[in-house]
Amino acid sequence: MTAVLTPPPGSVGIDEILDRARARLARLDPHQTAEAVGRGAVLVDIRPAAQRAEFGEIPGAVVIERNVLEWRLDPRSDAKLPFAGSYDLEVVVTCQEGYTSSLAAAALQDLGLARATDLAGGFAAWRAAGLPTR
Repeated sequence: MTAVLTPPPGSVGIDEILDRARARLARLDPHQTAEAVGRGAVLVDIRPAAQRAEFGEIPGAVVIERNVLEWRLDPRSDAKLPFAGSYDLEVVVTCQEGYTSSLAAAALQDLGLARATDLAGGFAAWRAAGLPTR
């Protein structure tokens, strides 16, 4: 069997998908993220347990692994978390380095959470900025 190396018509590469997602976001740096949390934004850590165990966590971040994020934050969902009942919820998503979080924040915007964005550089940038971790 020969591998197909030409992208199918209409397909989009991951770099373009990421660029499209980020074009919609007002991404926050670590200090802007800390300020947003201080005014009531919800910081959501979507990293898997293994990454959180290896690298640490941001105190106060709500852990919602990526595979259930939309169900937990969609105000229409029967599986939403108690704080996720409003479309004006300010959410800042973080992952390890700020790639998956961009895609996740764009998905939250698709659900109607217009104030969703992500932490540019992810947990690694937060830690490098000297902000609290555990």
